[in-house]
Amino acid sequence: MNARSRAASVSTGAATHDAPAGATDPLAPAALYLQVAERLRRLIFEHRLAPGAWIDEQALATRYGISRTPLREALKVLASEGLVTLRPRRGCYVAEVDERDLDEIFPLLALLEGQAASEAVRRMSPADLPRLEALHAELERATAQEDVGAIFDVNQRFHALVQALAGSRRLAQVIEDIRKVLQLARHNSLLRPGRPQESLAEHRRIMAALRKRDPAAAQAAMHEHLLSGRAAYAGLPRPAR
Repeated sequence: MNARSRAASVSTGAATHDAPAGATDPLAPAALYLQVAERLRRLIFEHRLAPGAWIDEQALATRYGISRTPLREALKVLASEGLVTLRPRRGCYVAEVDERDLDEIFPLLALLEGQAASEAVRRMSPADLPRLEALHAELERATAQEDVGAIFDVNQRFHALVQALAGSRRLAQVIEDIRKVLQLARHNSLLRPGRPQESLAEHRRIMAALRKRDPAAAQAAMHEHLLSGRAAYAGLPRPAR
C-alpha cells in the first residue's frame, strides 16, 4: 500500500477492515441495557420497587419484552451505583438505607455541597444570582403553601444549580451519586412537622451568603443545612417493614 492509500485508509476509518461484512453494531445492546437501567432507577426512586424488595427478573423481562441478558446488565449498573444488591444464589434486591448509612451520607454531603457553595460564590457571574433568587422565591411560595412535593422539587433544583455554578463536573458527579443512594430512604425528611420551615430558614442563610458573595459563609450555611437534614431524618418514626 503506498502512502496515499495508507492516508486514505486512515481518513476513512479503514481500521474496521478486520470486521466481517454485515457485522452487528455493538451500540444497540448497550443502549438497551442503559434504557432498562434508567427505567428501574425510576421505579426505585419512586419506591414502586421498595427498599429491600426482591427483584423478579423474569417478570421484568416479560414486562419490558426483553431477554434477561440486558436486564442483568442493567442490574449491574444499578449495583455499581449502590441502588441494588446482588446476592449469589439468592438474586437481586433493592438496597436499603439504615441509620448508619445516613450517618455516613450526610456528613459527606455536607462537606461536598459546602465546597460546591463556596466554589459557586467564587465563579458565578452577575447573571447567575437572579437564577438562584428565582428558585429561592419558588421555595418561599411552596413553603408558605405547605406543598411538600413542590418544596422537594425546588430544593433539588436549587442544589443542582449551586453545583453547576461551582463548575466542577467531578464534584457534581460525586454529589449526584451519593444523592441517588439517599433516595432509597423510606421517608422524606420534609414530612417531619416543622422541617419545611426549618429548611427554608437555612436556605435564607445560604442565599444571604450568596448575595454577599462570601465563600466561607456560603460553605458554612450549606454545611449546616445538610447536617440539619440528617437531624430531621432522626426525628421521623421508623417505617413499617
